[in-house]
Amino acid sequence: MGRYILSLDQGTTSSRAIVFDKGGNIISMSQKEFGQIYPKPYWVEHDPMEILSSQLKVAKDALSKKNIPAEDIISIGITNQRETTVVWEKDTGKPIYNAICWQCHRTADMIEDLLDDEKKDLIKRKSGLIPDAYFSASKLAWILDRKDSDRKRAKKGELLFGTVDSWLIWNLTKNHYTDMTNASRTMLFNIHDMKWDEEILDIFNIPTEMLPKVFPSGAFYGECDERFFGKKIPITGVAGDQQAALFGQMCFGKGDVKNTYGTGCFLLMNTQDEIIESKNGLLTTVASTLEGEKTQYALEGSVFIGGACVQWLRDELRIIDRACDTEDICEKNNKQSQVYLVPSFTGMGAPYWNPNAKGMLTGIGRNTGREDIIKAAVDSICYQVADVAGAMEEDAKTKLTSLKVDGGASANNYLLKFQADILGKKVIRPSCVESTALGAAYLSGLYTGFWKDRDEIRENASVDRVFEPKIDKEKRDKLTGGWKKAVKAALYLADLE
Repeated sequence: MGRYILSLDQGTTSSRAIVFDKGGNIISMSQKEFGQIYPKPYWVEHDPMEILSSQLKVAKDALSKKNIPAEDIISIGITNQRETTVVWEKDTGKPIYNAICWQCHRTADMIEDLLDDEKKDLIKRKSGLIPDAYFSASKLAWILDRKDSDRKRAKKGELLFGTVDSWLIWNLTKNHYTDMTNASRTMLFNIHDMKWDEEILDIFNIPTEMLPKVFPSGAFYGECDERFFGKKIPITGVAGDQQAALFGQMCFGKGDVKNTYGTGCFLLMNTQDEIIESKNGLLTTVASTLEGEKTQYALEGSVFIGGACVQWLRDELRIIDRACDTEDICEKNNKQSQVYLVPSFTGMGAPYWNPNAKGMLTGIGRNTGREDIIKAAVDSICYQVADVAGAMEEDAKTKLTSLKVDGGASANNYLLKFQADILGKKVIRPSCVESTALGAAYLSGLYTGFWKDRDEIRENASVDRVFEPKIDKEKRDKLTGGWKKAVKAALYLADLE
């Protein structure tokens, strides 16, 4: 048996590859950023070929860094940015258009024009999702609407659709497959029957011939062509990034919750085999499930702009040099500022769901400085997570006792301290914050027998730090009250459009 699992972690702004050993330890890692394409305001695209090339490069780099031969890799797990939509030619493998990113809201008007209340209710009931341009369905319809011939070609099976996992699997194995978690994010998948839904496909005029075959997250997806790594390596674990992180955080029990601080923020609660229909703006989605198991589900709150607002400070405002500088700046800023940033740069996600919302900075005065704006941006991540956590408690009819966290921004101690304060609950950071890649590795390794069962995986759990809330309820209420007023103002302006 091989010694390691290779995890391919294809994210929104970068591609990563991580090699894990049996203890869940990182043996080697490589990461490469790729280009973001903004053809128009609020449009976001990626080059699918750059996604592929960057992912292959980091995979090879991760192995070569530690001189790990392909023979030592027992299997591959894949995790990916979800909802991002790719359409390519079956014969040539060439995309017919750029990948439309999950952040892109070009199809917001299409959602409103195409869907009346009855259709929206049907989609929510069947897919578990609140109809929105965030998901793949309208993005795919937009691509096919560009040319009459493309929909005809799709009907003939000449064009293939996939989320990023499917795009990678097809290029590595030539199998047109996806997993249940990614399928459940397209807004075309029935999470009750666990199959593509004919009624929803008809609404968006999507041909079934272009859709991938759906498998559980822990299953056999084929073998990589040996030209990539010098030998055939099976792909045996696939999951969308947030479901992979839920698994990587070992949230196996009902009610277990994690939050990932990435480009966005994603709070998920494991509900096991129970489908909970949200009354508070959350999504019902499919959780990572192994072949032969009953389908697992989760409640999810999706925040569109999390760590991306820190990138905005760095790349657009240019008031910081590095994302990690925000920790020290926020720690030193002791001003009792009432500055709030509502970072709805691509509309608002859970629990508000307003695609027309724009970003807003409130409470600024003559003495407002660079440090205040930076702190407001970091704080906004915590406020948004707290909004989602409150909605989740109401839907699940249970109080959260703690929050497990991961993702790049979870390295920021100030952010996690403030998160604990605003939630009024302890925040737990594991020793390995690469939970997304780790979850994909665990799914892959469980299928191949690298790990025997979930109990063996639990033995790998290790906590880096626990953050306890330090402020009282009065101060918490005052802070969150200011935030809610800022959000209300942003929603008010959005409704004027």
